[in-house]
Amino acid sequence: MLNGMPGIQKLIVKNNGGSSEMLRKYGLIGILLLTVIVLSIVSDSFLTVTNLMNVLRQVSINGILAVGMTFIILTAGIDLSIGSLMAVAGVIAASIVAHNPESVGWALLAGMLASGLLSGVSGAMSAKLNVAPFVATLAMMTIARGIALIYTNGRPIVVSSSSFKYLGQGYIGPIPVPVLIFVLITVIMAIILYKTKFGRYVYAIGGNENAAKISGIRVGGIKIWVYVINGFLAGLAGILLASRISSGQPNSGMGYELDAIAAVVIGGTSLFGGRGSLLGTIVGVLIIGVINNGLNLMDVSSYWQQIIKGLIIAGAVILDQRAKRQ
Repeated sequence: MLNGMPGIQKLIVKNNGGSSEMLRKYGLIGILLLTVIVLSIVSDSFLTVTNLMNVLRQVSINGILAVGMTFIILTAGIDLSIGSLMAVAGVIAASIVAHNPESVGWALLAGMLASGLLSGVSGAMSAKLNVAPFVATLAMMTIARGIALIYTNGRPIVVSSSSFKYLGQGYIGPIPVPVLIFVLITVIMAIILYKTKFGRYVYAIGGNENAAKISGIRVGGIKIWVYVINGFLAGLAGILLASRISSGQPNSGMGYELDAIAAVVIGGTSLFGGRGSLLGTIVGVLIIGVINNGLNLMDVSSYWQQIIKGLIIAGAVILDQRAKRQ
């Protein structure tokens, strides 16, 4: 469909390439390596196999969220509801497994479908009713949290199923299962983003939505599907979290949306849409995970960690705005 649309093709090429973009990516990798080196000098416990596997397990959940958030932000949107969607998916999956310990597959499907449907409602509000994504997802954040609380009467659902626990606590060889799931999700989403028309449309909509409409792209439909995909991934992350803590908690997932947004922005994806990459997001996820782990090893207060994380986000946004003006 893009044949004969030089404006859109030019836009996609511009947003997918360029020496400045490559420089930014390699700069992020350099920051990650420098952070690892500094923390390995400061703490003897950092550069151990056990701790590194722990870091990878911790970042896998945020990584899955950040991959979905990358699609949202590439369309110049935002999603504040993913923490609440995690809770909905987690409690639904936990309740199913609590009644039937062997229904792990159905639990995964039900939890992800529920979160995908709720996120799709947010996308429809934005795409069809012209509600700002910030407002639509802020409303869904409250609605989904309420659903999780009503579903459980505000109480956690304890899970004893070993098959369910394996998702968040198990290993395949020396590698934690959540890490392998994160890698698989990243590969699948990278293929969708870079090898399909859908991915090219995502970039085109974020680069210039009006031009995308004129070119015949069904902008509303693409946006809704982006939110549905994001909801599926938020649901998967919520189920992995429930598996990891052996219970479905209606209050779980609080604050996870901030880490996901931070990883995407730090990774170089523009909040204005149309520019960014999954590689940058993955590096951003690792930077946040490594910093969090290092601060914990150095016994830095969680209150200070929040301040540091906020400063990092503010710095990334300021750099993004300067790049946009240039």
